[in-house]
Amino acid sequence: MDDKHSLTGSRRHAGRRTPERLAAYRVEAALARDAIGRRDAAAAMHHLERAHILGQPWPGPHSRTHWMMLRVGLAAGDGREVAGQLLRLAGGGLLSIVGWLPDGNTGRARVSSIRPMPPPADLVELCGGDRAA
Repeated sequence: MDDKHSLTGSRRHAGRRTPERLAAYRVEAALARDAIGRRDAAAAMHHLERAHILGQPWPGPHSRTHWMMLRVGLAAGDGREVAGQLLRLAGGGLLSIVGWLPDGNTGRARVSSIRPMPPPADLVELCGGDRAA
C-alpha cells in the first residue's frame, strides 16, 4: 500500500474537518437514528457506514457512530458486529484525535478496521477528493 493511502498517510484527516462534512455527518446520523427507531437494521447500517466515513475526523461523531453500530448489532443479535464495535469503541475516538485512520473505511466489523476504502462517489468531495484506496 502506498503512503498516500497507508494509515500513516491517512493522517490528513485533521485537515478535512469542514463544516460541510460535519453537516453531512449529522444528516446521515439522523437518518440512521430514524431507521433504528423503525427497527430497519439494513437502512440503519447503510446510513451509519456513511456517517462513519464522514465523522472519522472528529472523536465524538466517530465514537457515536460506533456506539450506534453496536446498538444495531445488539438488536439484530449479530455477535460479530457487537464484538467488532466493542473493539472499535475502545480505540476509535483516540485514533481520531491522533489522525491515524484509514480513508473511507465504513467502520463495520466485516471489514478490517485499518483498511482504506474508496468513499462513495457522492462523498468524495466532502472527504477531500480522494477516490482510490
